[in-house]
Amino acid sequence: MMIDRTGLRPGSKTRPWLVAALAAMLALGTARSASAQSNAHDLMEGRGRDVSFPISCGADIQARFDAALAALHSFWYGQALKEFTAIAEAKPDCAMAYWGIAMSVWNQIWAPPTPANLKKGSDAITQALALDAKTPRERDYLDALAAFYADYDKLDHRTRAAAYMRKMEALAQRYPDDREARIFYALSLLATADGLDKTYKNQLKAGEILEQVFAEKPQHPGPSHYIIHAYDYPALVDRALAAAQNYAICVTVVPHAIHMPSHTYVLLGRWKDTITANDAAETAEADRGTPEDRIHALDYLVYAHLQLAQDAKAKETLDLALKIENDLVARKHESGLRSRPFGVAAMEARWALERLDWETAASLPARPSRYPYAESVPHFARAVGLARSGRPEQASAELDRLATLQKALADAKNLYWARQVAIQHKVASAFVERALGRNAEAVALMQEAADAEETSETHDTLSPGPIGMTAHEALGLLLLELGRPGEAFAAFEASLRGGKNRLRSYAGAAAAAAAAGNTAAARSYYGKLLELADGGTRPELAQAKAYLQQAKQ
Repeated sequence: MMIDRTGLRPGSKTRPWLVAALAAMLALGTARSASAQSNAHDLMEGRGRDVSFPISCGADIQARFDAALAALHSFWYGQALKEFTAIAEAKPDCAMAYWGIAMSVWNQIWAPPTPANLKKGSDAITQALALDAKTPRERDYLDALAAFYADYDKLDHRTRAAAYMRKMEALAQRYPDDREARIFYALSLLATADGLDKTYKNQLKAGEILEQVFAEKPQHPGPSHYIIHAYDYPALVDRALAAAQNYAICVTVVPHAIHMPSHTYVLLGRWKDTITANDAAETAEADRGTPEDRIHALDYLVYAHLQLAQDAKAKETLDLALKIENDLVARKHESGLRSRPFGVAAMEARWALERLDWETAASLPARPSRYPYAESVPHFARAVGLARSGRPEQASAELDRLATLQKALADAKNLYWARQVAIQHKVASAFVERALGRNAEAVALMQEAADAEETSETHDTLSPGPIGMTAHEALGLLLLELGRPGEAFAAFEASLRGGKNRLRSYAGAAAAAAAAGNTAAARSYYGKLLELADGGTRPELAQAKAYLQQAKQ
């Protein structure tokens, strides 16, 4: 059976904006050639097209403002900040330049701003309001953003983000012809979405708005980018593929944009596409991006290489990430961006756990972090490694630390990551129980972890996927060891519903099917495994070849 590499469900309907996207992709070369004659278009080169945000700061500033806004739409925050700051220096009375500064230090769907960026953004929006915007529309944009920064030292992040979202909703309704208002309102819906809401209410509402704008202006960087984020979930990802492919063609200079299509590819199990995108993104980040986002791209690369059993390439990528990290430590570089501590810890854990290298997992370095969900990663890997290598008593300290970090996240009302760390704690605890011979307790805990995983995604804006294993894979592994292959097979198939084309799930399903005497399923999954990891050297691949060879006789 062939692996589905298209990412489209058989018989799925073509969405109207997809047709527009494909037409735009075909026409893009001609459009770029024609537009290269104007200075305004030169400023936009590689950033997309059709960004138009009229301001009252003078015709000489308009093209520069639109170009800075295009950078902002692709989350090229550092570049956008530089360009909006330069506009403010050239036109100190341009209120919207300060709006741009305040927008550039708020990474809306990432982690909350650092205290330094909150102050910078608050100072900028205060200055903008003091300048008294020249049009009602500009005033409304300033008032909306001021709602986010107001009382930032007293009100929590989510309350302020929701206040901004409500302001943007009203603004989009007040100016129905303002395309940028609709785009920013959609982004605010994504920034305030509940990560545990399996109805995806905000995401679907944002997606509907963005698809309409995408059909009107497919080369605009905002809709393509934000559609990927809106549908960045296993249940919705099919809807994002056309936008992801379009974004890769329309925005070619922004490092984050080069990486972004892989959010869709990784959920579809398109590992080669994921590698291609992040090879390019990592190079772009090294050239004109940030080391934190470079590490984020490297994390995607490690994850994808491991799914193809390209272990040498995965290790080479991990070594590069550790070299970058050691250099940053030596230079005392600290931006506060969460992608660095999480990515480094995740890559180390993935390298050990995906290959079932329990000794390496048990000896991973602890990496204290201001982000509890980043700090949890090595403690999870160490606990699993210790349990699986026959040292369950030594795992107690790791489990205690996981419990402490989970409580800190719950107390901070970071419910998505509190759920993820709780799942880690259950999986690790189950392996400890198994090592101690308490098999019933082990299965009960692992089943609880798998049930919790059904209500939460393992992929989000920070992580390409599960750390080392899904809870269903861990359950399948446990059940297989306990001589319950039929139940193990069901667990591995459940894993594949949420994580397409995962090597560990294919290998587990094949082994479980073979143990249960389900020859047809074993042949199918061993065939998929060999197709997926053609050229790899894992023990599971040799087992697959041996099984299929014997089945022919």
